[in-house]
Amino acid sequence: MQIFPRELNYLPLALALVSGGLGAGVFILFWVYFTPSNLQVGYTPKQPVDYSHRLHAGELGMDCRYCHSQIERSHEAMVPPTQTCMGCHAIVHTESAKLAPVRESWETDEGVPWVRVHQVPDHAYFNHAGHLNAGVGCVSCHGRIDQMEVVGVVEPLAMQWCLECHRNPEEHIRPKSEVTNMKWEADEAWLARRAEVASALNPPLHCSGCHR
Repeated sequence: MQIFPRELNYLPLALALVSGGLGAGVFILFWVYFTPSNLQVGYTPKQPVDYSHRLHAGELGMDCRYCHSQIERSHEAMVPPTQTCMGCHAIVHTESAKLAPVRESWETDEGVPWVRVHQVPDHAYFNHAGHLNAGVGCVSCHGRIDQMEVVGVVEPLAMQWCLECHRNPEEHIRPKSEVTNMKWEADEAWLARRAEVASALNPPLHCSGCHR
């Protein structure tokens, strides 16, 4: 007498198919949603001091290089030291409660604990000066900083995103004199010679270009 129905012979196959489907679903979920464009873009950490880029870079028109003074020489932009802030605020808004952490930093000689916003993975090498000296504007990677009250991530900073620019750098480059100009727009003269300038850059596409 047969105790179990014959259909149960297909149970292992059904379980295998269901497990495979669930595994594929989980893989696709992670592949689509757990990517830099979803995890990084929009990251806007709260800083210890309410520093407004909209005010400083936008309304006051301060050049990025006043605070990030090494961007054309260093591989990283570097957070400005307290001395840079006090260059103005030793005489401007000297009693502001918002600037208390800056004044404390100045008096104690301990840096303000700024929270890093843009973070390139340790296994990737990025030369900030190299990109600026090639004519890549700040806007291409950081967006309109001059319109941001609080700076956040606007681009994924992922390998695919970087490679897209390396393969087609033409639309991202501008005259070197305009790299920090947030409002710059290409004119006919620049558009006429942009392709020629881009062809001379030859950005690396091989692994060792960014993984050293």
